[in-house]
Amino acid sequence: MPNYQTLMNHLENLCLLPGIANHETQVAQYMEQHMQPFCDAIVRDNLGSVFALKKSKVKNALKVMVAAHMDEVGFIVKDINAIGNLKIAPVGGWWAQVLMASPISLYNAQGQRFKGVIGSIPPHLLTPEKRNQVVDIDDLLVDIGMTSKAQVLEHGINVGDMIVLDSEFNILNEQRIMSKAIDNRYGCAMSLTLLEALQDVDLPYDLYIGATVQEEVGLRGAQTAAYKLDPDVAIIFDCSPANDADGNQDELGRLGEGVLLRFVDRSMMPNRCFLKLLKDTCIEHDIPHQYYLSLGGTDAGAIHKSKAGVPTLSLCVVARNIHTNHAIVDISDIHHAFDSAQALLQKLNENIIFDIMKCNQ
Repeated sequence: MPNYQTLMNHLENLCLLPGIANHETQVAQYMEQHMQPFCDAIVRDNLGSVFALKKSKVKNALKVMVAAHMDEVGFIVKDINAIGNLKIAPVGGWWAQVLMASPISLYNAQGQRFKGVIGSIPPHLLTPEKRNQVVDIDDLLVDIGMTSKAQVLEHGINVGDMIVLDSEFNILNEQRIMSKAIDNRYGCAMSLTLLEALQDVDLPYDLYIGATVQEEVGLRGAQTAAYKLDPDVAIIFDCSPANDADGNQDELGRLGEGVLLRFVDRSMMPNRCFLKLLKDTCIEHDIPHQYYLSLGGTDAGAIHKSKAGVPTLSLCVVARNIHTNHAIVDISDIHHAFDSAQALLQKLNENIIFDIMKCNQ
């Protein structure tokens, strides 16, 4: 029986951790701590990506890489003004309209946390022209209650410090969860729970399963991790934007409709045989699934181009409101993604992997 509770516990714990690109330390520490009991070795690259190695008993076994990314979208301090308010620079993709009056947490280099808010101008002080203008992130200021630049600096806060939007982990009902950082702590929770679920399974390949850094700023950790691990094939977990909020049943990417068969995106054309294997696995195990076309990308975009090429599959779920602090995801979609990933990993063997590698030849 799948341990869904373990999966959801990891998801909650991970979503509540802060960790933008280049500041994933707390997430990486959590990953390593919970991987250590179930693996033969921990493998790190020099950017900070972290993977567990589950070695096969097969000599000269092929290598399968399974990865999520640890970083969430957020901000860094760009400047400190005379009265102690902070200018910010985005780390990852943001639409500025979702930001005004959002509560934030700032973390200095010593790990101290400071609460605050992204300031907004009340409508009483806005001209009609200003009310109709689009907000620009360059115009936003973070207020952390300080009264001067000197006071900010005295608290160890400096340019480059991490800022994340605050959020609770809200279980809305038996179907839906709302939180920050579901993109892509979903994938991190998947990696941890799958490693534990497979602890007593003898796999015919070496499994490298874990998480990368700096996906939201250009798939950087994926590039270095793939070079380090040199996998034969790869599976990538990520969270894609849902397109169903208006109730249109013809749109691709609907909550509650299952794991995604992501057949094209901006950064990768998936290996056709790998994608078919996922579809066949879902059909065999009665796992809900849906086709999905994405205008974005995942770590697969870097990994599939590593060295001589790595056949790669994205195994994703959708969420509404991603890249905000209130993304909404369907619990059954996460469960179905887990079931499909576990079944797929237990189905892979040397012959299937070689067939996938030869698919485009």
